[in-house]
Amino acid sequence: METVEMNSVSLKRPHSEDDVANADEIKRQKISEKSQTGNNSGQSVETVKEQPDKSLLEDTKNEIIPNEEGEEQEDEELEDSDEDGDPESFADMMKHGLTESDVGITKFVSSHKGFSGILKERYSDFVVHEIGKDGRVSHLDDFSVPVDDEDPSEETFTVLSDEDKQRLEELQLLKNKETSVAIEVIEDSKEKRTVIHQAVKSLFPGLETKTEDRDGKKYIIAYHAAGKKALANPRKHSWPKSRGSYCHFVLYKENKDTMDAINVLSKFLRVKPNIFSYMGTKDKRAITVQEIAVLRITAQRLAHLNKCLMNFKLGNFSYKNHPLKLGELQGNHFTVVLRNITGSDDQIEQAMNSLREIGFINYYGMQRFGTTAVPTYQIGRAILQNNWNEVMDLILKPRPGAEKGYLVKCREEWAKTKDPAAALKKLPVKRCVEGQLLRGLLKYGMKNIISAFGIIPRNNRLMYIHSYQSYVWNNMVSKRIEEYGLKAVPGDLTLKGATAVHIKEEDVHNYTIHDVVMPLPGFDVIYPKHKIGEAYKEMLVADNLDINNMRHKIRDYSLSGAYRKIIIRPQNVNWEVVAYDDPKIPLFTTDLDKLEGKPLPVLPTDGKFRALKMEFSLPPSTYATMAIREVLKMDTSIKNQTQLNTTWLR
Repeated sequence: METVEMNSVSLKRPHSEDDVANADEIKRQKISEKSQTGNNSGQSVETVKEQPDKSLLEDTKNEIIPNEEGEEQEDEELEDSDEDGDPESFADMMKHGLTESDVGITKFVSSHKGFSGILKERYSDFVVHEIGKDGRVSHLDDFSVPVDDEDPSEETFTVLSDEDKQRLEELQLLKNKETSVAIEVIEDSKEKRTVIHQAVKSLFPGLETKTEDRDGKKYIIAYHAAGKKALANPRKHSWPKSRGSYCHFVLYKENKDTMDAINVLSKFLRVKPNIFSYMGTKDKRAITVQEIAVLRITAQRLAHLNKCLMNFKLGNFSYKNHPLKLGELQGNHFTVVLRNITGSDDQIEQAMNSLREIGFINYYGMQRFGTTAVPTYQIGRAILQNNWNEVMDLILKPRPGAEKGYLVKCREEWAKTKDPAAALKKLPVKRCVEGQLLRGLLKYGMKNIISAFGIIPRNNRLMYIHSYQSYVWNNMVSKRIEEYGLKAVPGDLTLKGATAVHIKEEDVHNYTIHDVVMPLPGFDVIYPKHKIGEAYKEMLVADNLDINNMRHKIRDYSLSGAYRKIIIRPQNVNWEVVAYDDPKIPLFTTDLDKLEGKPLPVLPTDGKFRALKMEFSLPPSTYATMAIREVLKMDTSIKNQTQLNTTWLR
């Protein structure tokens, strides 16, 4: 089947800051109200005004965004801030961003005519359910807590006053010079004292308690059992031997990324985030459902958080003897609504049948490359070239486009003075990449950029070079499909187990395009034995890199390479076209809606608008946006979305 060149059409429109804030506030109130009654819980759009969009600005970091399908992410994540950038319109700011063709995304595999639609008009139009290694799809459908005689009573969670909790937290985190906290026992009884002892020990791991008489009154004295180490190691002796050490639960979250959610949970539980484990990170601008495991925190404590957390809910609790590991998942199941579609029924049928039968090009999506005028792959290329002045310059120099105001001032100061201390003073948030690098330059000096750059968390540093690998892969796959189409040819690569082998001419009839893989450049991969093998070398030579020497003098930056299928065929593909009148009405029910007994939305048979509801399952590290791109035949970049679709089709 022939390939089709990409049309330059947007699939998403901008929205006003006020409407987004209102929509998010309504959602927060909705979930908060549900919590109070005891019940449980990339890019949104609402209007057509060409104004800066706060939520989009928040999502438009200088750094690479992990993909929504579960790419690895470091525990220590760089912080962002809510401060807005320039009052310039978001569409104007994104003039300097990337389009798909900038990162090698130029081909389609289907022959249908493209049509327009709006992706993530509401973040609730994009739902992700994790698929575990056993093939089970994660759902939140049970708020009950496993019965355990060892669990503390419900009174444990209410016996301490807010003031007591504040003092105990400061003691636990060693935030003041106090060595103990005394809690007076009002209405003294042995039962009351027991409940207070239990409350302190279960809510503040690492603290011990004892009872003392002072001036004829009984006090519970809380103190540190083992100094700072106790915080990282929850009380081992208080955990029943018969119970698995890890509490596994399903996390349902709305408009939060996985690490944000874990940071919030750890703050409420007063523990370190590294006691949580998960199989993959999930998209922020979505409703996502995934499994999480936490070391020695009871299901009862976790369930109690449902009363006070907004935008996420916890359920389906169980105790097991093992944590979760990154990458252990089989994939993710997506439920996506594309609103205000213009395609005919025939077009939609052709598009969805093609997605099910042929699939889509397994490009790395736009999230992989950042959204500002300095793409992450350029920084990765400079690292591989060992050009550290260029690395420093690309990260810190002034850049046009969507940036927060304080970052603009920091960059201007750097350009003017090249003084790390002066530039740092302009940053209220020191843990962004720019702040980390400036701190490193302050510590190690301008002549030791390598050590200064090393202060940035390892996973964030590696994202830059992985971005460059992805950039090369995208470009080479587009060339491969242009040159040879959608069939296996001699010289292509395929996997035998974990080993790549070349397809021989006499065997080519045994393979299809779905068997073909392409390498990410590295020292431990082989390349196709046809024109594309040479194209790899030419591209790297043009970037002053040697394809035969991908080892770096700094081991972290040595690339071993990997193989990636060039075409992905989604599983469990289903779709339905529905009519609707109200753009704000939900078009399907979520796990939370089902738990609360909410009925399916009643939709008109002949509404003003049409929407395409689609479901499909993808393996890990593939991009749902690239599957949707194949259906719509549209550029998924923020630049294109904001520049070409600035009015809502009414």
